[in-house]
Amino acid sequence: MLLYVISVILASILIIPLVLRTFYPYLWIDVLYCGELLRILATFISRRRRRPLFFVLDRFLEQTAARTHKPFIVCGDETYSYTSTDKRSNKIANALQAHPGYKAGDTVALFMGNQPAFMLTWLALAKLGSPVALLNHNIRTKCLLHCFNCCKATVLIAASELKEAVEDVLPSLLEQGVTVLLMTKHCDTPGVQSFSDEVDEASDAPLPRSLRSHITFKSPAVYIYTSGTTGLPKAAVVNQNRLLTALAVLSSIGVTSSDVIYLNLPLYHTAGFMIGFIGSIETGSTIILKRKFSASQFWDDCRKYNVTVVQYIGEVMRYLCSTPKRENDKDHKVRLAIGNGIRADIWREFLSRFGNIQVREFYASTEGNVAFVNYVGKIGAIGRVHFLQRMLFPYVVIKYDTERDEPVRDANGLCVESPKGETGLMLSKITDLAPFVGYAQNEDQTERKRLRNVLKKGDLYFNSGDLMRIDKDNFIYFQDRVGDTFRWKGENVATTEVSDILTISDCLKEANVYGVQVPGHEGRIGMAAVTVREGVQFDGSQIYNHVVRYLPSYARPRFIRKQNAVEVTGTFKQMKAKLVEESFNPRRIQDCLYILDDNEKSYIPLTAQVYDCIMSGNIKL
Repeated sequence: MLLYVISVILASILIIPLVLRTFYPYLWIDVLYCGELLRILATFISRRRRRPLFFVLDRFLEQTAARTHKPFIVCGDETYSYTSTDKRSNKIANALQAHPGYKAGDTVALFMGNQPAFMLTWLALAKLGSPVALLNHNIRTKCLLHCFNCCKATVLIAASELKEAVEDVLPSLLEQGVTVLLMTKHCDTPGVQSFSDEVDEASDAPLPRSLRSHITFKSPAVYIYTSGTTGLPKAAVVNQNRLLTALAVLSSIGVTSSDVIYLNLPLYHTAGFMIGFIGSIETGSTIILKRKFSASQFWDDCRKYNVTVVQYIGEVMRYLCSTPKRENDKDHKVRLAIGNGIRADIWREFLSRFGNIQVREFYASTEGNVAFVNYVGKIGAIGRVHFLQRMLFPYVVIKYDTERDEPVRDANGLCVESPKGETGLMLSKITDLAPFVGYAQNEDQTERKRLRNVLKKGDLYFNSGDLMRIDKDNFIYFQDRVGDTFRWKGENVATTEVSDILTISDCLKEANVYGVQVPGHEGRIGMAAVTVREGVQFDGSQIYNHVVRYLPSYARPRFIRKQNAVEVTGTFKQMKAKLVEESFNPRRIQDCLYILDDNEKSYIPLTAQVYDCIMSGNIKL
């Protein structure tokens, strides 16, 4: 009998792992990840309880004390250790504090590309207790002024190479009494003051904590701009609490102080700033800062600096896979890639070509209150869902009527949950642990992102605006965006903003802007159906010059469809569905079609031959 019992026990020990591996293949990975999630939560709660209040800046100061001479920022020939970063940011803070146009706590707008001064200035402003608006350095004129004004900044600090962009809006800034500082040692433009010379002469003495004693966890830390479904970009308010949670992003996927992180994404974006920069402060890693992405230099940089972690958006991976193959493609130390938007086919090609790199695809939004991480590495999925996350951060995927552009509701007025395997709209419950702060100076757009009476009367959810699907194994997949925003070149493009810009040109009367898919490209490229003003001819050169002047490259419509009238619904909403379906195929469309040609500096007729070259991949957009 004893022998029988022992045999059963031994058999069970052998069978249980096989059963688990067969029916619950991700159990142990889930358990480990849930353990990591609980550790992060415990650390966060512990930091929230510290007095005086503990913020991201305090974590940086801890790392500076622990890693005095370790390189923190490397950019080209410039290297800043944790200590020299601290001291240089002190000099910037002391120079600004002594400036008559600024007082500690004032909101400051930062208008710079990827450069050490961006990070140093943000740290300086954190030491002064100032919220910082991170302006996209590609925006100009009307859009630049709008972004500056909606955060109520009193000071603009700009990179020297953006002097002309600043001068374009200078009269408006001076009229508002804004202090304009240029990161240069000499500036002869009236109303613009050089600032680098003042920084060089300033003291590097630490700033007293009392300067930021007014800050709470609900205080705004940064404003990050996200394209709205209507109008100009919205300033998403990232408060100190949200920024504190961002510290955990890199550490949660195994990044440590021994890692070297390649940061080539824009610092004004959530991915570059909150994941690359803020995340590295938590881990104590070294950042290799790239001024702009270069596919041809990417791997050479990784080898030169012994990079172990890279960031990406889907386009980055495609660009890397599109470069000519080399014998040393797998000769590097990169072990981890973190980002979002990579297509399954590009994912497979990337791994096949560049080696066994762990890809950690994730989903998050600047203003959103939910995030998913594909910690398993399932190709094509943006994340994995499990009971612990749903308990701490409740979410639901609901049925969505894409034709009516609204959630499906039942007879009781409540939303209908999508069954597994079906596409629906992702919503996340707004709670104390998962708040939604909203947009600065824009309560209307903030309210539009709130959805009430979802699963029961009186509940409140954040509307992500993203259509997703959860499969039977609990992996989640991004399907599409709803509303009037599309994504191109890693940037969100607000169709109404582009439409507004087009219709202030001399020859266009109406513009209906939308995104269309192109084979071999992530996201959707911009297209506009337009009507021409009465008595005016379509002028491709004039429209080209207009969009180049007012829109960044990713937002410029690549295709234009000239119509006699823009179709609208009974409630006067522009109709897009049919336009999107017909895309830019000259064989299906009777209207005149044009394509943006940078060589001709004009919109020129789109021929069937050019269309075929685009569809076959011979012409890249």
